Amino acid sequence: MKCSVYAKISSMDKRRKICYDVLMKKIEINSRHTAQIIDYSADGAGIAKLDGCVVFVDGAVRGDACEIIITKALSRVCHARIERIIEPSNHRIPVDCAVFGSCGGCDFRHISYEEELYAKRKRVNDTLKRIGGVSIEVEDILTTGKINGYRNNIQLKTDGKKVGFYSGKSHEIVQIDRCLLVNDEMNNAIKQGQTRIRTSRETIGDLTFKISPEAFFQVNTEAAFLLYEKAREYADLKPHEFLFDLYCGTGTIALYLGRDAGKALGVELCAAAVADAKENTLLNNIPNVSFLCADAADFEADGMKPDCIVVDPPRKGLAPEALQKIAKLAPPRIIYISCDPATLARDIKLLQSYEVARVCAVDMFPRTKHVESVAKLIKTK
Repeated sequence: MKCSVYAKISSMDKRRKICYDVLMKKIEINSRHTAQIIDYSADGAGIAKLDGCVVFVDGAVRGDACEIIITKALSRVCHARIERIIEPSNHRIPVDCAVFGSCGGCDFRHISYEEELYAKRKRVNDTLKRIGGVSIEVEDILTTGKINGYRNNIQLKTDGKKVGFYSGKSHEIVQIDRCLLVNDEMNNAIKQGQTRIRTSRETIGDLTFKISPEAFFQVNTEAAFLLYEKAREYADLKPHEFLFDLYCGTGTIALYLGRDAGKALGVELCAAAVADAKENTLLNNIPNVSFLCADAADFEADGMKPDCIVVDPPRKGLAPEALQKIAKLAPPRIIYISCDPATLARDIKLLQSYEVARVCAVDMFPRTKHVESVAKLIKTK
């Protein structure tokens, strides 16, 4: 009986393989095809379908009709470049940067800003459903409307001869003399050959923050205000409640949200950031917030039970140990701020005692593929 079952499975696998083999014989590397772009990938490429095969097309816009050349063919997907645009999308706009396409800094300078917001909101929605099993819709995507000159810091690459950004998917440096994402003062510094430029003090809402060169701080100060206001709304802290802020950096979120609580504790591994956080507490006169230099996955809570935990981890998401720590602390609600919808969705699924109550996207990085999200999780078990 077992042999018969295995024979059937083997036969099915062979048929699937033959199906894929036949499919890929039709779509060969360097072959030309006419394609209609129907969507966007997480990396900002256009998506088309040819004979049931998904094709990622660099530089394409939803609604484009174009002639493409296949550059890479795998078992289920292909990659392609545009050879000729037959009919441009209504969402396509003239490019305003001379190095766009070679510089790896921006991804969306060829599409309207409205279309960029559509793509980002859909990406968060689709990713949360596909990976996290989340059924609720992203309620909004918040934006300042400012798509240029928004960055408060920039880090360039240099090989001793050229100063600029890495080209997309390579370590080849593309020389730049100015960048549309930063202000005139920073562009003057770029012209003088500086490679790392950042402000040392920023104001978000009615709070002011000192920032050390080594410490993390949101790159878009005006959008950070929108993000923190939404996180504050989701947290809905009361004067008798206790807040934990894990991965707290320079204390911006702990201070912005913690002033609504009875007490707040920020936990951060970077010593320079913790020093900034303590100084920012004094700078803003918020005495009910304290900070601890420790790993978010391995700190002593000393019996303190948080009513709410806010996390803003790096792009890779929460470490398994941090997830275990949060589960052990078991707060009634979690506010999860994320710069990668995929790791947000993964971690939501791993936090099995919680369900997502609300989600909002924030365009922290206009003209790039990146998008910020904030989710409110409620304990159900």
